[in-house]
Amino acid sequence: MNDTDIETKTAPETETLEPAAAKSPASPHAAPVDDEPKAGGPTRLQRLTGIARRIAVPATAVAAVVALLAAGFLGWKLDEKSDTDAAAEAGLAAARAYAVTLTSVDSNHLDRDFAAVLDGSTGEFKDMYTRSSGQLRQLLLENKATGTGTVLDAAVKSKSETKVEVLLFIDQTVTNIAAADPRVDHSRVQMTMELVDGRWLASRVYLP
Repeated sequence: MNDTDIETKTAPETETLEPAAAKSPASPHAAPVDDEPKAGGPTRLQRLTGIARRIAVPATAVAAVVALLAAGFLGWKLDEKSDTDAAAEAGLAAARAYAVTLTSVDSNHLDRDFAAVLDGSTGEFKDMYTRSSGQLRQLLLENKATGTGTVLDAAVKSKSETKVEVLLFIDQTVTNIAAADPRVDHSRVQMTMELVDGRWLASRVYLP
């Protein structure tokens, strides 16, 4: 074996490297890179911006509808509160006036006074007063009694558009044949006023 044979056997075999593109075909699942705009077409940034705008338009519309509904609900609640407050004021004023009617009586004018009490009442209280008026009339006549009522203070306890509960503090100055000097009675009265045919009438009167 000569030197030429040894060199031939020991020399490493060389491998010619082919370009990667030729040796490894592109994977069918690889994402295409298209940052560069195609001829005359939009870039990826432009497409994403368009998608964002299409998403934003419905969201803005929904927000506008929600805002309108909220505004309508708040407006309705404000109207309801305004109506209830107005009813409370009217019911309170009617209760103050009726308390004076109820506690002011003159044995010389009982027909007038009783008629005024019944005219300002309704429901339970009207029925009760009607039943007891005969006995009350006789008592007032026998004692030649008179009474004058004054509302010291009054406040709304509860309220709705058709019913208002009022708490009143009343002084009633009473005179009769049994007492030479007038007597002042202090009373706390709770009165329920109801809206009937456009008028606030007392449906319940009691001492709490």
